[in-house]
Amino acid sequence: MTTSTSIPGPVGTRTLRPRRLGDQGLVVSEQGLGCMGLTFAYGRTDDDASLRTLHRALDLGVTLLDTADMYGPHTNERLLARAVAGRRDSVVISSKVGGEIDENGVINGRVNGRPDYIRRSIDGTLRRLESDWLDLYYLHRVDPGVPVEESMGALAELVAAGKVRYLGISEASAGSIRRAHAVHPLSAVQTEYSMFTRDVETNGVLDTVRELGIGFVAYSPLGRGLLSGRIHGAENFDETDFRRFNPRFQGENLDANLLVVERLREVADARGITPAQLALAWVLAQGDDVVAIPGTKRIGYLEENIAASAVELTTDDLASIAEIVADGVIAGERYPAGAMTYLNG
Repeated sequence: MTTSTSIPGPVGTRTLRPRRLGDQGLVVSEQGLGCMGLTFAYGRTDDDASLRTLHRALDLGVTLLDTADMYGPHTNERLLARAVAGRRDSVVISSKVGGEIDENGVINGRVNGRPDYIRRSIDGTLRRLESDWLDLYYLHRVDPGVPVEESMGALAELVAAGKVRYLGISEASAGSIRRAHAVHPLSAVQTEYSMFTRDVETNGVLDTVRELGIGFVAYSPLGRGLLSGRIHGAENFDETDFRRFNPRFQGENLDANLLVVERLREVADARGITPAQLALAWVLAQGDDVVAIPGTKRIGYLEENIAASAVELTTDDLASIAEIVADGVIAGERYPAGAMTYLNG
């Protein structure tokens, strides 16, 4: 099978290069798969189609599957258990804890980093994954009411108990990363990072993880689909798609951002690649300690994304991109106001 781009060679034989996350021994493919949208948040889903996409990802050399207990909630972890049946030893699964799910299985909108909640949550995650261990466990958000040292202490206990192999933290400030790492070495920090979201370059997060020897996992490297060039307006989102409530996808903000995408498309066209491939190649070019986890439900888009690993951006390409996505050009916050309050940046 060949890609729909001008990148030569069959996608099935393309090799995803390994990248190390942290200094504790965790190695994954340079592109993982962000699995949230397979069951949650991005419109209607189809488990059978999602399983086909997951199986294709594994066949193409993706070794990192990223999920969380609140994706669904719970349904995403169960889907991954089905996808990796018979090949669990060759897959790195990362999940997250901290988005509170009440006793009725409902996401209540609170962050919970209490040690007792973390200890209960891992057992549910392992049960749903049908696994004796979890490869990488993130604190999904820093609980403002719980010292991060206490949350990380509970996570460290899970490593000592053999339930978890490596630890991470998501959407944490440079200060919180330092405090967490002092309790137990972090292998990964996961934060949104793309040509449209570059906060980590200026708020100390990238500098901190590199100083401490922590890997960086970039989620939403395609700007929640905006950088793919396939979004043209609000009509692209059905009523179950959370992007309807995301400031970057609304009204004048969306109009302004689509103009930026069109300028990026010109750079991609000049290279004979797609806008999505340009966006992913840019993220991967930011350092060998950066792993991208684009999400998709479709095999065709998955193959397109993986082919981006063959793209080597030139100095001129990077300069053109830097000029197009200069600071302040992107319109709108990356989350609705309520969710922004839970970012620890």
